[in-house]
This record gives sequence, structure tokens and C-alpha cells, in this order.
Amino acid sequence: MGLTELIDLKLLATRESEQVEWKENVADVDDVVATLCAFANDWANLGGGYVVCGAKEERDEHGFPRLAVVGLTASRLKEVEARVLAGCRDRVSPSIAPIVEELPTDFPERRVLVFIMPATRKAHHFRRQDTAGKYYVRISRETREARNGTLRELMVRKGEIDVWDRRVCHTATVADLDLLALRQALQRMELYDPDLGVDQYLSDTKPLNAFVPPLCAKEPLTGILRPRNFAMLLFGLNVQLHIPGAVSLFSIYPGTDRSDAHAERHELAGTLIDQALRLLSLLDTQSYTAFDKDDRIEPNAISFPTKALHEAAINALVHRDYEMVDPMRITVFTNRIEFLSPGSLPLGVGNEELQAGHAYAKWRNQTLAWFMNKLELAQAEGQGIKTILRSMRVGGCPPPQFEARRDSVLCTLYSHPRHAAAKLHQQISRDIVTGDLERAQMTLAPLLTQDARNVETLHLFVEVQRRLKSLDPIRDFVRAHAEELSSFPTFALLVLKGALNAQDPVDAPIIELILSHIDKR
Repeated sequence: MGLTELIDLKLLATRESEQVEWKENVADVDDVVATLCAFANDWANLGGGYVVCGAKEERDEHGFPRLAVVGLTASRLKEVEARVLAGCRDRVSPSIAPIVEELPTDFPERRVLVFIMPATRKAHHFRRQDTAGKYYVRISRETREARNGTLRELMVRKGEIDVWDRRVCHTATVADLDLLALRQALQRMELYDPDLGVDQYLSDTKPLNAFVPPLCAKEPLTGILRPRNFAMLLFGLNVQLHIPGAVSLFSIYPGTDRSDAHAERHELAGTLIDQALRLLSLLDTQSYTAFDKDDRIEPNAISFPTKALHEAAINALVHRDYEMVDPMRITVFTNRIEFLSPGSLPLGVGNEELQAGHAYAKWRNQTLAWFMNKLELAQAEGQGIKTILRSMRVGGCPPPQFEARRDSVLCTLYSHPRHAAAKLHQQISRDIVTGDLERAQMTLAPLLTQDARNVETLHLFVEVQRRLKSLDPIRDFVRAHAEELSSFPTFALLVLKGALNAQDPVDAPIIELILSHIDKR
């Protein structure tokens, strides 16, 4: 069976949009060549794609997609085929050779021309008429020029350049490395041989491990020994001089957003190891235990599992894009901690895979990840996300949220519900003291909805209404929960009773209702 029998236009119409391009009249042959170049580059990792000339997608009267086959005349078909193949041969570098097939139509004088372009192992660029060569990729339904980070990532995927952490840091020499820090790290990893001395590890030929390249490399022309990026980031004397983006920001806000000006801020520089240890220390202060004597099943609850915090921080630090000058950010709010890592997700990893704990194990900066694992600062490769999910689940915390953006990845860890309420209680108390009663009310509303029986929430609710000199919300609250008062803690009922006026005819029946539930105990 030939390819012609294997090509089903209706089936192609149901494929991912990244994999098929429809050209009704082929107005611009260069567009076809650029798209074939993009399919060869295979950014979406789909194995290549098809350019179908003489057919188009349209909508029927009900709005559903359908295929309209118009075909090309024999002369036009031969012209398009010849010009496209010439462009692929002469103006694509390295040249590509798509497979060409002709498909019959309902019109004997017309046929559909299909170019089939399998993915290749090379990165190809296409030179349009009178322009410099450009690399193209297929993103959704569009063929786009690969620029900046997309172009770098394409080159890495195709093996045209090394991944960032393995490249040579051309602005540094071995004199820019902290040999004491290197020796301490090697000792901690049980890789240091005192008979060799630390200088022996600054080799351009001897790797520390089969999965890790030598720490240094020699320039081909000058012979100067220079550290690789991972060595500079881990053991550099002045890391930020050579890698400006290697900075972390740790901020603590007293509320649930960034509107409060009174934030605590830490700017962390130094080596990756220094930053990691400092960040873990700062995060440890956010993991504490709250005791609830009314909860007999789980009286102790930890705000954030330490393992989850550590893994989220190290993942954000290690797998970020260090070619971007944006810092890695960890931001603490009263109810959550956000970890923002510069750089997009690796190919093939999406939010659904992250949420399910099925994230692809091949992340950015594998050499850095190896060192962090050997230094016991992170889990083995591919286990970090699973550790976060498992730790949060076992700790009774809400599941983590992951958001893949175009140029960053956001991981959000939410605190245990008991701690989230406690933090909000602190914020409400501050608002009452400062007289911001409107914000206090807004913060109280969801807390009352989530847990109307919480004594501290009710106490703050009553205090706000007293200061506003408005008891109607308290009366409405008791009436709305009349059938549930029997399950309220005694002290919560006493708080509500104390807020009302027994001499007021409106409050008398409400107080009597509350007392009836207290007397039954």
C-alpha cells in the first residue's frame, strides 16, 4: 500500500492544528516552504506535519468544521510542486526533502497536492527572497519565526548547542571559582580525594560522574581554562557578575495580596548553594504547628509541610532559565506561598501533568539538579513534584496549583485551612486597630461562610459590628443559623449573646433562643 492510500484528508482535518496546514490556492509558495521548515524543526514534538494544497477548512450552517476540497489544475499543481521543492532544496539549510503525494478529487481535471514533512534531527532555517535565513516553528495553527528563548530552546533540543548549565562561561576563568566552597561541596558529596587536591577537579577532561561533564573546558584557540556555567553558579566567587539573573527574592506580605506596603523583603545573591540554604531557612519559619483542642482527630496541624516547601523552592531555583535576568521569586501571603520560576516548562510538560504528578523527568539544567540531589537539597530527578503533591495531601493542605505561563512557571502552595484562618484573624485584628473596618468586614465574610462556628471569627465579627454601632448583622446571623446553634461551641454562643442588648425588645427573643441552647448543655 502506497502513501496515497494512507492519506485521508478527513482524518487529517481531525488532527492537532500544529500538524496540518491547509492551502486552498497557494498564494505564497514561500509560506509553504516556511511551514515545511517548521514541521521539520518539530517544536511541538508531533513527528512532523502535512501541508495540503487545494483544500481548506470551513464551517457548515451549524457551525461545525468541514473540509472543502477544490483541488489544483495540472499546470498549477506542477508549478507549486516544483517551486516548493526548489525552495526546500536551495533556500532551506540544511536542505529538506518533503514527500509529495497527489490525491484525486471529485473533479477529474483537479487534484490535491500534499507535502509530507517528517521531523528531522537538525534545526533548519529558511531564507526568503532577499532576506537573511530565519528559523521557524509551528505553534498552534501558526508558523512563527523562532526568536530569543524559543530559538535557544530549539537549538538545545536539536543538539546544535549545549544546554545552558553545560556551556562554558566565557567571562570567567578558574580564578573566579571559590576553591574552598568546591572542596566543601565535594566532601559533602563524598567525592573528594585529599590525595589529589582540589586543583585536580578543575579538569577539562575528567568528569565527576558519568552524567556530569568536567567542571571546566578549554577555549579551542587560546587554550584558556574556563568554568562551565554550572560550576560558576555553584562555586563562583562573584556569581552575579557573570550570571546577572542568578538572584532570588523572598518577600512576606501581611495580607492576601501585594497591596500592603509593609512587606518584609530579602534579596539573595551568592552561589546557588548559598541561596538554597538561605531560602530553606526562611521557609522553615513559615512551617509551624497550630493546636486546636476542639479537634480530637487532628489537634495539631502544620501550616505548610516542610518537604513541600523545600522541594518547591529547589525546583524553582534549579530549573529556572538563567539566561533571563528576572529573579526567582518566593512570596509569602497569609494563606499561601507562591514560587515563581523564570522560564517556560520543558517540551511535553503541561499543567495537567504537573497537577497529576506525572511531570516529565527531563527538566532544564540537569547538571544543577544532579548536584542538588547529591548535596541532599532536593529529591532525585523527577520526584520533586510528586513529593510536593504527597506532602501537601498528607498534611491536610489544599492541593498545590501550577500555572505554566509563556515565560515563567508559578507554583502556589496553600496553607492548612486552620492556619489560613489564623493568619486572616491576625489581619482582621490589625484592621480593627487601624480603623479599616470596611476591609475587616470584607475579610470576615468568607470566613463566616466557611466556618460559622469558629469562636475567633465570631469574636472579631462582633467586635467589628460594635465599632460600627450596627447590631443588625449579628441579629441576622443568629436568625440565619437558628437550626444550627445546637452545634455551636458554648463560648461562641456566649460571644453572640454578649453582643446583644437584653433590654431591647428586638434582641430579647434572640437572646432567649441562644440561652435555650446553652441551658441544654
